[in-house]
Amino acid sequence: MSVLVLLEQRGALKACAHEAAMVAGTLARAAGAPLYGVYIGKSLEEASSLAGFGMQKVFAYEHDSLGHFCGEIYTSIVNELAKELGSTVIVGSASALGKEWCASVAARLDVELVQDCLEVWWNNGLMARKPVYAGKVLAEVRVINTPAMVSMRPNVVKVERDASPAPEVEKRGMPSSTPRVVVKDVALAPAGTVELTEAKIVVSGGRGLGGPEHWPVLQALCDALGAALGASRAAVDAGWIHHSHQVGQTGKVVSPDLYIACGISGAIQHQAGMRPAKIIVGINKDPQANIFNVCDYGIVGDLFEIVPLLAEEIRKVCA
Repeated sequence: MSVLVLLEQRGALKACAHEAAMVAGTLARAAGAPLYGVYIGKSLEEASSLAGFGMQKVFAYEHDSLGHFCGEIYTSIVNELAKELGSTVIVGSASALGKEWCASVAARLDVELVQDCLEVWWNNGLMARKPVYAGKVLAEVRVINTPAMVSMRPNVVKVERDASPAPEVEKRGMPSSTPRVVVKDVALAPAGTVELTEAKIVVSGGRGLGGPEHWPVLQALCDALGAALGASRAAVDAGWIHHSHQVGQTGKVVSPDLYIACGISGAIQHQAGMRPAKIIVGINKDPQANIFNVCDYGIVGDLFEIVPLLAEEIRKVCA
């Protein structure tokens, strides 16, 4: 019996990897099981950042060709390692990459998977709390059979460390099997771009922007805040911005510390993607817009006047 955590990386360990390690450590202590981590990438250079989670060992599969995610290879590695360690619980992240990775591992191992969890704990078995019905209901789930898997939504876990040391690192190379899929090239986002699902601050725009030519207004606020740029389905369907920016029931679910909705009416489908945010700010010239029913702070007015003023004041404070 053991707990295994998938340590997601993008060059360096991502914040969601530490969040998953925090959850996995809590589960391992409650279940009286050892905690192990698995890292797959070019090189694990920050093992010291994994101190304080009670992790005994990290199995680091290091190779230049493992730097970018390849579902077939990554899944095969975790599948074999989980069997080797007798893993009872496997914890991953519900990031854009993590959801695919966890689903593939669960299918290969033929185990139960609870995706996009807000909370996970051990009570004579694996328990989880996750949103259902577009976030209108929180379901409490007990997983009867083990092994089992959970993926944690980014930004919902507060990372708290204990005095346990950094884990031992056991380095392993490229698997000997030849994959059917080979990653030849990866198109990286521009430098400074913040991943939407993992961002601490998100600024989103909707139909109120009026057209694709006005996105620089929001981008300026994103640059001032170090925020990710989001969008409503209406803006995406109109062709104003790529679907990868869409927040909502048919887009991405975000859990930032701050969510600023600009020119977004706040339909229930959009709320499903942003209601977990800790603080929500709505900017809309329609005082009856639904966004004002869910926001913590509402500003009734023209976003083309308000957003530039906000960006200017933030730049002054940060200067």
